[in-house]
Amino acid sequence: MNKKSVKDIDVTGKTCLVRVDFNVPIKDGVITDTTRIEGAIPTIKYLVDKGAKVVLCSHLGRPKGEFNLKYTLKPISDKLSEYLGKTVKFSSDVIGAEAKKAKAELKNGDVLLLENLRFHKEEEGNDKEFCKALSEGIDVYVNDAFGTAHRAHASTAGVAQYGFVKTAVAGFLIEKELSVMGGALENPKRPFVAILGGAKVSDKIGVINNLLEKVDTLIIGGAMAYTFLKAQGKNVGASLCENDKVELATELINKAKIKKVNFLLPLDNKIADAFSNDANQKTVEGNIPDGWQGLDIGPKTIAAFTEAIKDAKTVIWNGPMGVFEFENFATGTKAVAEALSKTKATTIIGGGDSAAAVTQLGYADKMTHISTGGGASLEFLEGLELPGVACLNEK
Repeated sequence: MNKKSVKDIDVTGKTCLVRVDFNVPIKDGVITDTTRIEGAIPTIKYLVDKGAKVVLCSHLGRPKGEFNLKYTLKPISDKLSEYLGKTVKFSSDVIGAEAKKAKAELKNGDVLLLENLRFHKEEEGNDKEFCKALSEGIDVYVNDAFGTAHRAHASTAGVAQYGFVKTAVAGFLIEKELSVMGGALENPKRPFVAILGGAKVSDKIGVINNLLEKVDTLIIGGAMAYTFLKAQGKNVGASLCENDKVELATELINKAKIKKVNFLLPLDNKIADAFSNDANQKTVEGNIPDGWQGLDIGPKTIAAFTEAIKDAKTVIWNGPMGVFEFENFATGTKAVAEALSKTKATTIIGGGDSAAAVTQLGYADKMTHISTGGGASLEFLEGLELPGVACLNEK
């Protein structure tokens, strides 16, 4: 990682604007999943212990640039106070008089949480004047929100990008994301296996292209596999298939041959006569009958994918193998998660549904790294520059 982190600078007595990801589920004022808050604690505690004045900012939900009590961050300041064992001050505005006063009154080791950034449309618009106001009184910018690092918003990039805050560094979460995922992509232990699932090939064209330059084996599951199976001349029945991407799928299969990448597609599929957990189902090899749709990988495929994982030294996984939310079609996803939990390889879970799967199944602590960003992980795997990382100071 060639970006500076909080450990590379002196923060004592400095007012630090820390972009965190507190976009957590809240029901009736109660936070139902605190994972993202817990993920930010190491960076916040480090800054507090070093005597920094900490100003936290985050978005929550999609309030569309207007105040909406449903999306207030107030419950999060109360929860943070519990985790930190000290009162976290809360400002009911972001750049107004209350926020300015609260920032000015901070003492070393104090923590202040600003209200939801997205109550201002200027946040997502990366408005220069909003960036300037947000940066007022700030000495150091710390980005620790990997989940939004692919967005060029005011709080994720603008404050540093426009030069309002000269010192811009990574928090521990982003530092880990860059070192673990970046290390896997640039200098992996081999064999290097990537597993891609999910619905659409079109969502992951760039990722597949980039990974074909780096991996030894590429495993394709989920609904996106049916576009590739059609490209091989197979009948996919009523399965989700991007007909306008079949030619591209053929090109990617051919690229894998040229690059000598082992390209694994489903050998058999668990199919259903309707998109429902309770639909009639059976397992077929080869062609899928008309009127039936593939909703999961079959046992032969599970065995082949598991074998590839067993021999790997580095594995990256992004996307489920089937309709994971249907219990009857979650077998393939569960099998991949279990195989990863048993391997001694470096295992990296690329956010989103894959992260949810390993967490729900109780395998989270068996993984080397679970990324905190779905979209950001995908863009990182694609080799794209993330605005929230690009704006940080280099070492």
